[in-house]
Amino acid sequence: MKVRDYECDLQGVVNNANYQHYMEHTRHEFLESLGANFGQMHEDGLDAFVTKVTISYKKSLRSGDSFRSAIRCSMRAPKLIFHQDILHLDGTLAARGEVECVVVDHGRLTRGEFFAELLKDVLSPEGK
Repeated sequence: MKVRDYECDLQGVVNNANYQHYMEHTRHEFLESLGANFGQMHEDGLDAFVTKVTISYKKSLRSGDSFRSAIRCSMRAPKLIFHQDILHLDGTLAARGEVECVVVDHGRLTRGEFFAELLKDVLSPEGK
């Protein structure tokens, strides 16, 4: 991805909230690549919710910088945990995040079955 001018604050660096946007975009692209369609899920009564976000900022991105967004995940039922890194193209860490998500089925918290099934070929047997 590439940093756009409007994502930067007065100091000329990416505003902290935009790292969360980059991470969310990466999660959505990853889950869609596995066949999850959030519109269809909602119509079926399933909704995925973020329950916790932790981000550590390391080396700021600036306007025009290109970067990579890396992701891996693990299960701690009922939560799916996304471990996410935003990296400068030279590999330097810009930000590291951990995002916890759950699925609610018709208003009731699930035990993580949706994520477990969706990720069965991605997660190791230990879920890590």
